[in-house]
Amino acid sequence: MKLTAVPLQDLSPESRSSPARVTQVIGNHQIAAIFDDIADLLEIEDANPFRIRAYRNAARTLRASTVVVSELIARGEPLPKLSGIGADLSGKIHEIATTGDCALHQRLRTTLPAGLVELLSIADLGSKRVKHLYHDLGIETIEQLCQAAKQGRIRQLAGFGEKMEARLLRAAQKGIGREHRLPLAVVAPLAQGLAEYLKQLPGVASATVAGSLRRMRDTVGDIDILVAAAHSVGVVAHLINHPDIATVLAKGRTRASVMLRSGMQVDLRVVDPAVYGAALVYFTGSKAHNIAIRQRAQKQGLKLSEYGVFRAKKCLASATEDAVYHALGLPWIVPELREDRGEIAAALAGCLPTLIELGDLKGDLHAHTLASDGSNSLEEMALAAQEAGLEYLAITEHSRSLRIAQGLDVDRLLKHIDQIDVINAGVRGITLLKGVEVEILEDGSLDLPDDILRRLDLVVGAIHSHFGLTLRQQTQRLLRAMDHRYFTLLAHPLCRLINEREPLDLDLPAIIKAARQRNCCLELNAQPQRMDLFDLQCRYAMDEGVLICINSDAHRTADFGYLRYGVAQARRAWLGKQNVLNTRSLKDLRTFLSSSGG
Repeated sequence: MKLTAVPLQDLSPESRSSPARVTQVIGNHQIAAIFDDIADLLEIEDANPFRIRAYRNAARTLRASTVVVSELIARGEPLPKLSGIGADLSGKIHEIATTGDCALHQRLRTTLPAGLVELLSIADLGSKRVKHLYHDLGIETIEQLCQAAKQGRIRQLAGFGEKMEARLLRAAQKGIGREHRLPLAVVAPLAQGLAEYLKQLPGVASATVAGSLRRMRDTVGDIDILVAAAHSVGVVAHLINHPDIATVLAKGRTRASVMLRSGMQVDLRVVDPAVYGAALVYFTGSKAHNIAIRQRAQKQGLKLSEYGVFRAKKCLASATEDAVYHALGLPWIVPELREDRGEIAAALAGCLPTLIELGDLKGDLHAHTLASDGSNSLEEMALAAQEAGLEYLAITEHSRSLRIAQGLDVDRLLKHIDQIDVINAGVRGITLLKGVEVEILEDGSLDLPDDILRRLDLVVGAIHSHFGLTLRQQTQRLLRAMDHRYFTLLAHPLCRLINEREPLDLDLPAIIKAARQRNCCLELNAQPQRMDLFDLQCRYAMDEGVLICINSDAHRTADFGYLRYGVAQARRAWLGKQNVLNTRSLKDLRTFLSSSGG
């Protein structure tokens, strides 16, 4: 995650020099942001890879936990057992919770050049590449990166090349002054926590997250919160007192802009409860949707604003969203569809889709365990999936070529299949399916032989290397893989990582048409940094008759919580439960898998 970590200058001199207890509670996400920053900086420093992975895993665990660890520490209570967090990391958590930071983080940020953190925000530049640029070429800033790329020095580094150099130059030039957006799943808990905090203030009638977050866009630039309360309630002052606020950018009686310690901006607007519905429509957006409904109002001789729907000076509706849309002759339109992509015409025709709900998912067809790069056992993952309301779970470990993820060779995979049989015999209420996330090699062949693949319930194909192939090469690579008789599902088709790696250069319409012809499915991967496919691409696939599969790509028990964000993207794509493979019962799923060759 490329969250901006807490700068040292934001901490008081006292907290930097002594372990005095801070008076404000620090959220899990803030501790996780520091752990992510430590992992990036350790990687640049060329530290032990297992140590780096420990901090990344701990950050994920903290974000997924429903227990606010700093509150336990403040009460003197022991931390619960958290996956991947042992005595050393628990000590760091205590240090951050009581002082606002930890000595290791301070040391790393003061000994490494400050510009390296900015480099990490550039697409295609993860901490591993930043490490090479820093150690091999002495590059410490975006400007130095641009200069080195123009001089052709980056292509000389192992693992970079001329094409990578050109991509980095373009990304660096775009990154200068560009709005930085974070994954939905990272920002949503922060925003919801702020909204709940504001609701606790006496006199607040409602507090709702608005903007792109309410529309559930895959990435978020800032947080908009709308509050219904009288001006005398003191909502702005209450927000400013929140422990996560680092800087107050602007404030007034009815609005404020603040910066969180994570680097995310929050814009607050307070309105009278009588106009809350109209304000919520306005501040939810999108801008294109608002323009479209405002034009509709004008054609009817009405005026639409953030204060209501008016005929001359008479207010026809303002208190609720439903009333506002009704005054315009429309049914209420769910926020995920408010993008001016045909939702108004569909509403007028009475054919808005019945969108998929989280509860419609019956299973998850992409998950990992300790056998490859997961953090939990088969049984732990099975029980967690059951707790998440799922009826089946496909275990899809990486295949042998992906050595960094401890991919399984033939012998290990066969033993893993036997272990799945044992778990299925002992655990009630959940069925584990036998699968694999098989590597699609550069030439489009699969990483495991047919006599192994045919023994599985499904085969998930994925790319984790050779991202820089040309459009034609990459497209042909995927088409050849999908031609395989046992190929079931194409995982994270674009291979993008938000703020780290751009999508593959490929002919996606050709891939979607091939999926229809070959009876393959495409994944909507709900991992926060992936959200792959995008909403518009899922809608195109739906229109072409291709099933989407919403998967968590879970690497730990808490990751099943990401499914809600995958469902949100499917809703933005107008998908109903009939368009999603894993809404089917286990019996119907097996019928599909047998017909598709999986």
